[in-house]
Amino acid sequence: MEYLVRAARVTDIDRLVALSDATIDAVGVAGPLGAADLLRQLVYLPQASIFVAESQRSVVGGAVLALRPSVVAGGYVGAIDLLVVDPDHDADRVTAALLEELVRSASNKGCTVIEAALPSGPEAGARWAAQGFSAAGPRIQRIVAAAGAARHP
Repeated sequence: MEYLVRAARVTDIDRLVALSDATIDAVGVAGPLGAADLLRQLVYLPQASIFVAESQRSVVGGAVLALRPSVVAGGYVGAIDLLVVDPDHDADRVTAALLEELVRSASNKGCTVIEAALPSGPEAGARWAAQGFSAAGPRIQRIVAAAGAARHP
């Protein structure tokens, strides 16, 4: 089966959210915008790229690349915020196709490094390693409530 990767359109967002519900729910952070609303906005922002993988005109995967400037990195850092694949499709091939496009896009936008959360298991880690990604130490984070968002304990 062949997979075509292209820039996401607003009409792709509902399918992308459906594929990513488990991933988004696992994080458990609620903001003032729902995932679909935020993704619809990101479609139009230059500091983000959303790609979808298609097979037979159906969206079977997607990924979000967000850019941030970094003095330490000497350019922009591309953060892969989300990468999801329909469980009924070849995760290795869809992931490879999406990562290839994300790397190309990040390079074209002046990124010197691309980062992502550590993969959840050895199979996922092998998929990312096959595309040139390697562990770079754990990340730390702090959850911050967006202005106007309801606070959750």
